[in-house]
Amino acid sequence: MGKFGVKERNLEGQMVVDFAKRMDMAVVNTYFQKREEHRVTYKSGGRRTQVDYILCRRGNLKEISDCKVVVGESVARKHGMVVCRMTLIVCKKKRSKIEMEKETKWWKLKKEECCEEFRQKLRQALGGQVVLPEDWETTAEVIRETGRKVLGVSSGRRKEDKETWWWNEEVQDSIQRKRLAKKKWNMDRTEENKQEYKELQCRVKREVSKATQKAYDELYTRLDTREGEKDLYRLARQKDRDGKDVQQVRVIKDRDGRVLTSEESVQRRWKEYFEELMNEENEREKRVEGVNSVEQKVDKIRKDEVRKALKRMKSGKAVGPDDIPVEVWKCLGEAAVEFLTGFFNRVLESEKMPEEWRSVLVPIFKNKGDVQSCSNYREIKLMSHTMKVWERVVEARLRKVVEICEQQYGFMPRKSTTDAIFALRILMEKYRDGQRELHCVFVYLEKAYDRVPREELWYCMRKSGVAEKYVRVVQDMYERCRTVVRCAVGQTEEFKVEVGLHQGSALSPFLFAIVMDQLSEEVRQEFPRTMMFADDIVISRENREQVEENLERWRFVLERRGMKVSGSKTEYMCVNEREGSGTVRLQGEEVKKVQEFKYLGSTVQSNGECGKEVKKRVQAGWNGWRKVSGVIEKYQRESRGRCTGQW
Repeated sequence: MGKFGVKERNLEGQMVVDFAKRMDMAVVNTYFQKREEHRVTYKSGGRRTQVDYILCRRGNLKEISDCKVVVGESVARKHGMVVCRMTLIVCKKKRSKIEMEKETKWWKLKKEECCEEFRQKLRQALGGQVVLPEDWETTAEVIRETGRKVLGVSSGRRKEDKETWWWNEEVQDSIQRKRLAKKKWNMDRTEENKQEYKELQCRVKREVSKATQKAYDELYTRLDTREGEKDLYRLARQKDRDGKDVQQVRVIKDRDGRVLTSEESVQRRWKEYFEELMNEENEREKRVEGVNSVEQKVDKIRKDEVRKALKRMKSGKAVGPDDIPVEVWKCLGEAAVEFLTGFFNRVLESEKMPEEWRSVLVPIFKNKGDVQSCSNYREIKLMSHTMKVWERVVEARLRKVVEICEQQYGFMPRKSTTDAIFALRILMEKYRDGQRELHCVFVYLEKAYDRVPREELWYCMRKSGVAEKYVRVVQDMYERCRTVVRCAVGQTEEFKVEVGLHQGSALSPFLFAIVMDQLSEEVRQEFPRTMMFADDIVISRENREQVEENLERWRFVLERRGMKVSGSKTEYMCVNEREGSGTVRLQGEEVKKVQEFKYLGSTVQSNGECGKEVKKRVQAGWNGWRKVSGVIEKYQRESRGRCTGQW
C-alpha cells in the first residue's frame, strides 16, 4: 500500500489491503502522487472516493511507470476509468528463493558404495571398533557427524528444475576446449585455427546430443520401474507447484480474524492454535472402580524381534527431530541389531527412554479453504525413527497378549479396508436381493485420536491383560512430550501435549484399537451388525427404531469416557427403502439421511449398487493420467513404458 490514497480507509478497503498482503501484491493506484481528480474513481452526488484499484505483484511494481484515473471516461456508471502505463520485460524471472532447513543427504544410503563408505568412516570415528557405544547420546552424535561428513548437507534451498539437468563432465570438458580454440582463433586468424574451432564446435554438439539422450534413457528406465513411479509423480507435483503464484503464505489470521504479518506474531499464532487443538479434552466421568494390574516378569528383547521391527520399517520417510533415519540402522546391519537389542533392553529395564525422543516436529500443509485460516491446514507428526522401531518391538509383544474383537478391521493382521468394504457391500446386496430394508448409521467420532484421555488408555490396557511393565513403558513414551510446529516463517517455541495419542506413531493404532475394544464391549453386537475400522463405526439393523436405540447407547458409552460422537457428521442410510421411513435421531436431533456414503474411500449407495463407485474410479484414473501426462509430454516419453495412474 502506497501513501497516496484518498481519504480514510473503511472495512472494504482494509479487506483489499489484507488481500494484497496475503498474496504479496501492491495496490498500484496508491504509489503515484496525482491531483485528486486523477485519484478519485467513484463520484455520486457529493461523494468522491477511491473504490477501483489495479493490483500487481510487488516484484512487478518497478515495471509500472504511471497510474491514474482518466477524467471524463468511464467503464461503468459513476466509475472512472483507471489506467496504468507499464513496460513489460519479457524474460524468465527467477523466483524468490525460499530458505529451507539444511538436511543431511541420508537418501544417498540407497547406493551400496555410499553405505560402504559410511560404515568405514563410522568405524574410524569409533577408533576402529565394530561395536557401537552403549549410550544413546554418544552413538547418535557420532552417526549424525559421520553422515554430514560422508553424505553431505543440502543447501537449504528448494531444488529448481534446471534446463541443463543432463549436464555432465564430458560436456563441460568439450565446451572448455571449444572456448580455448575460439580464443586462439581470435588471436591468430589462420585457417588452421579456424578449422580446429569448427571441429570442436561440432564435437560439442555431438557431446550435448549424446548426454541428453543418455539422460533421457536413464529417466525412461527409472520411470518404468516400480520405484520410478514416485519420481514421475514428484515431477508432476513440481510442475504443478511451479505454476502457482504463491508457494508459501507467510501471514495468517488470529482468532479474531485480524491478519498477522510479523514473523513473531505468526509463530505465536501457530503455537497458540496447535497447543489448544492438541490439549483439548472432552468432558467425561471419572472412573470410580479400579482394575487389577498384571504383575509378571517380562522376557528380555531378542535380536530376532529387532530384525523383524527393522524389516517392517519403510525407507524414504522424513526424519524426526533426532535426524537419524531408519536407513542408518539398515545400512549397519548386524552391528545395528546388536546395539539396538542391548539398548532396548536397558530402556525396558529402566522404563525410561532418551529425552531426545520426547521431541516431536509438526510440519503443516495446506488442505483447503482460506489460506489465512489455521483450521484449513493439516499437520503430521515427525517422530524419531529409532523410537518407532522401539514401538514396533513393544507392539509385537502386546499383540500376542491382547485379543481384539472380530468386529475391528483397523490395523489388524490379515484384515484391511478391502475386507470391511466387501463385508458391507455383501450385507447390503443380500438385503436388496431379499427385498428387505437395512438401516445403517455411520458414526463419526470428533478427533478420536487427539481426544483419547490417557487415563482411559492406561485403564483399558490393564483391563486387556497387559503386563504392568508394558503399561509403564507406554506411559513413559507419553511423559514430558514436547512439540514444535514448523511453518513458513520458521519454527515455533516448544509446548506440551498432554491429551490423546501420538499421530504418526507406530504403536498408536493398536493402542486405539485396545481403547475402542474395551469401551465398546457392552454395546457392540455380533458381526456384521457392528463393524469398526479404527474410529469408523457402522451400525446396521433391520428397523429404524433398533438402530436409533443402538446409536444412542453408543453415544452414551463413548461420551461417558471422553469420546465425542458428532451429530452433524454422523449419517444415516436406509438400504432398499420401500416407504419413507424418516431418519433416526441423536439426542433429539435428526441425523442427516443420505442416499450414498463414502465408506473407507469407497462410495456405497442406498440401492445396493456400485455404479457411482465405478465412475469415480474411472475419473480417478483419468485424473492420475492428466497429472502425469504433462510430464510425459515434456520429456517426450514414447509409448515404450507402461501407463501409471492412481486409482
